[in-house]
Amino acid sequence: MQKVVINEFFIYAIITHLKQGYTMSKRPILLQHFRSFAYQNNITDFDVALEYFTVFGATGWDIDTSKSVDELIKEKVLCNYEALHKGIINFTHGNGLYHMMLTIIALGVEYEDDVFKKAGVGRDKGEEAVDYLELKSLLRFETSVEEPRNERYAKLDKLLFEFPFMRFWFATISPYYQSISTGDFSESEAKWNALRGNFSILLSNQLVLELVKERFATKFERDPVVSIGTYYDKKLEIPIALKRKSGKILAGECKYSKTEAKMHMITSLKEKCEKAGLNVDEYVLFSKNGFTSELKELSDENLMLLTNEDFSSLLDNLSEKDLLVYTNKKY
Repeated sequence: MQKVVINEFFIYAIITHLKQGYTMSKRPILLQHFRSFAYQNNITDFDVALEYFTVFGATGWDIDTSKSVDELIKEKVLCNYEALHKGIINFTHGNGLYHMMLTIIALGVEYEDDVFKKAGVGRDKGEEAVDYLELKSLLRFETSVEEPRNERYAKLDKLLFEFPFMRFWFATISPYYQSISTGDFSESEAKWNALRGNFSILLSNQLVLELVKERFATKFERDPVVSIGTYYDKKLEIPIALKRKSGKILAGECKYSKTEAKMHMITSLKEKCEKAGLNVDEYVLFSKNGFTSELKELSDENLMLLTNEDFSSLLDNLSEKDLLVYTNKKY
């Protein structure tokens, strides 16, 4: 059986050979990496898969989930630092600006203009660096699903990591190379402990978009989806935005607190859509820990409510056909 074969960067992240109709312009999406990771490591529980994927996603490594993430970070990453570092340097050339920008993005600064400001670099030099990093499959661009109606509110592209492991690396490993190279892992471990509580939320948001696509595929068959992502301008952001061929938009919000989502969630979302001037006719809310009964009673054909339990469908029917074959060195 043919499989998608991927040769990743540090790990050589340039895709050198893709079968099943893939091309360089159509790399495997995050959900394909996620399903491959779960299948390869025999993980059927979404939360467990996401916990390990957040750190080791798109490496192709075998993961022993009987060991904690922390144990595996030490065993597979910190203890193999020199070899991994050398592979990454082959693509970044040890360029200080590249490394600084990648760390800034890994730590949560997403918009190009904010990254340039944080890095203290001008637009021309910053864009040159970003273009190089995108070419090397380290970063990818994300644009707003809909342009703001007022051009003054337009914001530059978002910058996201192509692979989860590289985001983890530049957030918690790369900045502490001096101590790690001497065998002192304390700074890196402290940083990871500070970040780990919310580090998977970005990936979860991206998987929510895949879940929304799945749930609305049949309903929107006659008016197909032409783009899905986020809406953003200089004043607000809507994390779920799906645009159909007719121009109609589905908008949504995500909530990760430990309490149930209340009526304010849908009220706030509708207010943001109105301010943005979006032509919204459908809404979706994702709340990790559910919704109040008052909000549940509102659910109808124009409002879908999703919880963490719905994520399980993203791992339905895993099989060998989901396996992406990574040809990098395994750790």
